Amino acid sequence: MKTICLYFQIHQPFRLRRYRFFDIGNDHYYYDDFQNEEIFRKVAYMCYIPANRAMLEMIKNSDGKFKVAFSISGVALEQMEIYAPELIDSFKELLKTGCVEFLTETYAHSLSSLGDPDEFRTQVKMHTEKVESVFGITPKVFRNTELIYSDDISEMVYDMGFRGMLTEGAKHVLGWKSPNYVYASVVQPDLKLLLKNDRFSEDLSLRFADYSWTEYPLTADKYMSWIASASEAEHVINLFLNYEILGSLHASSTGIFDFFKALPRYAGQKNITFSLPSELFENNEAIDRIDVPYPMSWVDEEKDCSSWMGNVLQKEAFQKINEISERVRLCSDRRILQDWLYLQSSDHFYYMNTKHYNLFSPYDNPYDAFNNYMNVLSDFILRVEAQYPSSIENEELNSLLTTIRNQGYEIEKLERMVEKYERQEKQAQPESGDEAGKVTGKTKRARTTPV
Repeated sequence: MKTICLYFQIHQPFRLRRYRFFDIGNDHYYYDDFQNEEIFRKVAYMCYIPANRAMLEMIKNSDGKFKVAFSISGVALEQMEIYAPELIDSFKELLKTGCVEFLTETYAHSLSSLGDPDEFRTQVKMHTEKVESVFGITPKVFRNTELIYSDDISEMVYDMGFRGMLTEGAKHVLGWKSPNYVYASVVQPDLKLLLKNDRFSEDLSLRFADYSWTEYPLTADKYMSWIASASEAEHVINLFLNYEILGSLHASSTGIFDFFKALPRYAGQKNITFSLPSELFENNEAIDRIDVPYPMSWVDEEKDCSSWMGNVLQKEAFQKINEISERVRLCSDRRILQDWLYLQSSDHFYYMNTKHYNLFSPYDNPYDAFNNYMNVLSDFILRVEAQYPSSIENEELNSLLTTIRNQGYEIEKLERMVEKYERQEKQAQPESGDEAGKVTGKTKRARTTPV
């Protein structure tokens, strides 16, 4: 029996405002609040909210047979809380059905897995804690930013306690193999993998509204017939998509919502079920291991990381922000830590892409994106160095900070002791005063007694 694993990515960055060279050192606020709110609320009401209603309707109409998984970046969750809190409520309503699973990813939807293992682990932990605080559940399955995966990344993910991960089913990695099975990491065989089925996923993400496509218009009946006609042995079909295909990338007028609502009915007719990632990992053994020495992703034809790290602009920006990572992690300043996360979102590097025109970039060209980002980063580095000068080696600085913290703990301990003795003294003083009063009263009465 075939089963579909349907997963959606949800992410929105905090976009940067126009930050001039003369702002460096003078203005430490980097974000275009108007644009961020406008874009987020537009996408929320065009896509996220109506899509959640559609998912809930699909679950109810199928008597819980339809299932779906989401990963929502930490910065996207923050924007939901700020700009559209009702969206959080709609996701909670979905979660109550028992047919929805949330996955863990990097908090900032960052590229930290490609250059900073410590930051990668920190952000994964932060994201897990954020999902726990918002939804009250602990994710069991991991998916990296833009499905980026390699053997080295799989080892880090396994060491963090995950036993299941989603990634791309790239042809240059699979070769003759099919993505329609459960696989495992070649370096950590206990880490199971679900691989995206490119053909069936991109039929929805890229070709659904393409009038020139020979299969246009695509109907739910036709689509499920294609899936049902796949080899009998290939029983796991992974549809990994951006949630914005529902109402944003494909407008509601294209019929995308009606198409999705019809999927459970036609799936049932073809004896096709829906499964959550954790269910597939629990109920299926890996049939083989895949070897991925170089990072792959789900973006562009190459399925590599060149969309974020493919030119000198991107590499320079990535190197500069990674150079200060150790010092930032020593920092306790809330504003610096918040800016650090927001500046790591992969979108900032994607805007510097020179491979093709970027429809969603707020900049006129990649060079404008690079200049603006580097101006912001220059100011951020100045703020970090003001607290932790680059003239001091990291090890020496860490030692000094440890000494300062230890002294702080000792001071707190002594202050608690002082408070304790002060309380004891205050408790003792009233008793002494009462005794003194009694003695004084006796003395006075003794003196007034006539001889």
